[in-house]
Amino acid sequence: MTDMVVARKEGLYCVPGRFYIDPWRPVDRAVITHGHADHASVGHGHYLAASDGAGILRSRLGEIHLDTLRYGESVVHNGVRISLHPAGHVLGSAQIRMEYEGEVWVASGDYKVEADATCAAFEPVQCHTFITESTFGLPIYRWQPQRIVFDDINDWWRSNAAEERASVLFCYSFGKAQRILAGIDPAIGAIICHGAVMPLNRVYREAGVPLPETRMVTEISDKSELRRALVLAPPSAAGSTWMRRFGEYSDAFASGWMQLRGARRRRAVDRGFVLSDHADWPGLMSAIKATEAQRVIVTHGQVAVMVRWLSQNGLEAGAFQTEYGDEDDGGTNTVAAIDGSTDAANGEAHA
Repeated sequence: MTDMVVARKEGLYCVPGRFYIDPWRPVDRAVITHGHADHASVGHGHYLAASDGAGILRSRLGEIHLDTLRYGESVVHNGVRISLHPAGHVLGSAQIRMEYEGEVWVASGDYKVEADATCAAFEPVQCHTFITESTFGLPIYRWQPQRIVFDDINDWWRSNAAEERASVLFCYSFGKAQRILAGIDPAIGAIICHGAVMPLNRVYREAGVPLPETRMVTEISDKSELRRALVLAPPSAAGSTWMRRFGEYSDAFASGWMQLRGARRRRAVDRGFVLSDHADWPGLMSAIKATEAQRVIVTHGQVAVMVRWLSQNGLEAGAFQTEYGDEDDGGTNTVAAIDGSTDAANGEAHA
């Protein structure tokens, strides 16, 4: 049988279904795994996505022709049965299951296997061929349980508040910020969110995700309250005039890349919290095993390492070249970062 999914210049293409998966150039029909900018873009004729992510897509892309499916619900398009299953990455993230003439392929998009309070938990989907990301596809990447990370953030915030110093935590505006909000202790002090974060908080709340109260900096007139606050802001805010409102502050960065000393040094922040919305090495291995797929196709990240490892462990492994981001606020290339040799800037993405 001809491969069900192939890589084209527009993106990953389902041949019998005649639709694209997270295309990076305008196409007629696009099935979207989630709303991050490197996977969901404007200009497509028709969009299909998980219903949980509809609010995110509309808030980010504007008026689009969007059809949605509930997780597990299916639709047949040109003979291909399509269903969407939780990826555990961010609100509305989905794996795309495609079945055609008895063959099943799954395109995972971005995923993580540790459940959190802000999105549906990752659900393994059995298939013949599994298309996996490999953002953190090196054995050095092994995450601590998120509760430990949230406790560390709380301790840092509490210590700064005791010294009347604001705690500025840089994180990606969509997904990471809301996950942090859902995990921290709001009793410590006021929580201020940058203008890039607040609209996304609203979409999460409208989707039924409970988040603590958050305020804009302009809503706080008490300077002492400001100095005890936790501030969530995108990395692009660093060094901006917006930051001057906080006077002396302690800053930190939340990302999977913070596991690397070189990445922490380049960020030049006081603290680095290792928190990623992507699977670590054990998570990738467990997810692939759970699919029972005999063929695995690797995309963006540590592609060569993953393909070699999977091949050595008895699977048929290959790769698709894609234009998805390096999933990093600042774009650290992980192999280079280990020896400290270079940066590969990709703008604001999401680790």
